[in-house]
Amino acid sequence: MDTQQPAHKASPEEIEADIERQREQLANTVNELQEQVQVRVKATAKQAAIVAAAAVVVAAVVIVVKRRRS
Repeated sequence: MDTQQPAHKASPEEIEADIERQREQLANTVNELQEQVQVRVKATAKQAAIVAAAAVVVAAVVIVVKRRRS
């Protein structure tokens, strides 16, 4: 059975400093992820706008072609 004890017990101040450091790291990670999601959302929105515009153009061409044939 291993009965080794930690070499150093952290003081309350050290624990609080560690918690604060971890909070800052977590906040930075969340911000980075949020930026990545925003970039993807903007790209997806642009793609959707392009597809919608293309669909309108195709529909207009189909209407014009049908009217000319009749």
